[in-house]
Amino acid sequence: MDIRRISPDYAVSPQIEPEDIPAIAEAGFTTVLCNRPDEEVPVELQAETLRIAAEAAGLRFAVNSVTHQGLNREIVDRQMQVLDGSDGPVLAYCASGTRSSIVWSLGQVGRMETDAIIEATAKQGYDLERLRPQLDALREDDEAEG
Repeated sequence: MDIRRISPDYAVSPQIEPEDIPAIAEAGFTTVLCNRPDEEVPVELQAETLRIAAEAAGLRFAVNSVTHQGLNREIVDRQMQVLDGSDGPVLAYCASGTRSSIVWSLGQVGRMETDAIIEATAKQGYDLERLRPQLDALREDDEAEG
């Protein structure tokens, strides 16, 4: 298990296993967020299996299946609802942690400056500089609407 803290209340990880759940709880996480579609993993690593293990350890479990092709505002909003509704730190996982970092980054528009978003992910090994134009465009859209 390779947990990387992007912010005090959010961390990402590559695919976790049911055996990892006790260590996740011990690390202080209160919510596990699955950003990986079941179609990508064997049955023993699918969301329902991990939900059972997480809930047995007293953790909240949420699913937000993210694909690069299907990444949209609804997915970002769903993830932010999980983060905002959690009573403690959230651990999100996917195949490598990259998708979880991207969705978090998109959700931070309007909450953080673009440089801070990119720096937070880069410190944990996720170079999302290529997202800068999209983050800036979203910020501009939000400012125009607000």
